[in-house]
Amino acid sequence: MPENYKTKLVLFDLDGTLIDTAPDFLSSLNNVLDKYNKENVTSDEIRAHISEGSAKLIKFCFKVDYDDKNFKQYKSDFLLEYKNNLNINSKLFDGIKSLLDHLDQRSIMYGIVTNKYYEYAEPLVKSFPQLKNIKIIICPDHVSNSKPDPEGILLACKKLNVRPEETVYLGDHQNDLKAGLSAGTKIIGCQYGYSLQKDLSNYFDCPFVKKVSEIILNID
Repeated sequence: MPENYKTKLVLFDLDGTLIDTAPDFLSSLNNVLDKYNKENVTSDEIRAHISEGSAKLIKFCFKVDYDDKNFKQYKSDFLLEYKNNLNINSKLFDGIKSLLDHLDQRSIMYGIVTNKYYEYAEPLVKSFPQLKNIKIIICPDHVSNSKPDPEGILLACKKLNVRPEETVYLGDHQNDLKAGLSAGTKIIGCQYGYSLQKDLSNYFDCPFVKKVSEIILNID
């Protein structure tokens, strides 16, 4: 990192990076699986699929293809159930509050760029008072192309008048890292999340952290 580098903005992925939403995904999925007399799933089974979006979750949990006659109904039922259970058991990952306090103390802005649609992301974020200083939430509703396309990250930078090279993007999925690289930001891979358990240091030249407290050491 160059000596004159000064982080002005930190952007977070949402699910699996900022908030552990797996518990509410799990209960919502199992409620719908019960409705259709399907076998329940476990947290360990779904965690790796959460960042892939609802369609892939439905395909995996209901063991159906996208063209199955019931696929749209399963997905619709799940999304309604999840919307009604957005923040029952979801929680900030351990250490997030301390990280945000650190950023506030240094007057570093922070926001969210997620592939979660705004109707779910906005009320979830607002339910956590610790996230009151979030400056921006960019969702698929706001862009033409979602991650791994860099459009969302670049839009956040533009709206907050910060250059990408003055920005850090954190995520727990390869698509997050690809988006950050394409946008020209620094990236940090969050292995405490859902999808980056494997060592990807051969593919991405960036820091990887196993817990939130390590992030502070990688922001300058």
